[in-house]
Amino acid sequence: MVDKVSKEVRSYNMSRIRSKDTKPEILVRSYLFSKGLRFRKNDKRYPGSPDIVLPKYKTIVFVHGCFWHLHDGCKYARMPKSNVEFWEKKLYGNKERDERNQKELEEMGWNVITVWECELKKDKVEQTLDELYAQIISWQ
Repeated sequence: MVDKVSKEVRSYNMSRIRSKDTKPEILVRSYLFSKGLRFRKNDKRYPGSPDIVLPKYKTIVFVHGCFWHLHDGCKYARMPKSNVEFWEKKLYGNKERDERNQKELEEMGWNVITVWECELKKDKVEQTLDELYAQIISWQ
């Protein structure tokens, strides 16, 4: 299948995608801050540079995009139809790295929570954030 846009346009589009301080991350951080939780963000001292580190609660939160981290069973986690070999290697590599990082963090004694982008859509956001807060404060 031929790409619908030129290589230059595709390159430009992909360069605009952020790796940190994404809208879903900011939404989660704002909510947690409003609830009185204090945290570190994108802390490079831990495997995977977690999006949110809450040392007081020994909890780490990753906010993952469904496409980039291949959220199982999610309609947003589709494999592109062009350049399939590249995308399979890239996306499955991301998924394997996430699993490895989560395992390492759990072995270090951290509670690891993953919030998916699709769980932050308008119809689910309030429930997702309330459940996240409850998970964080109850784990000790």
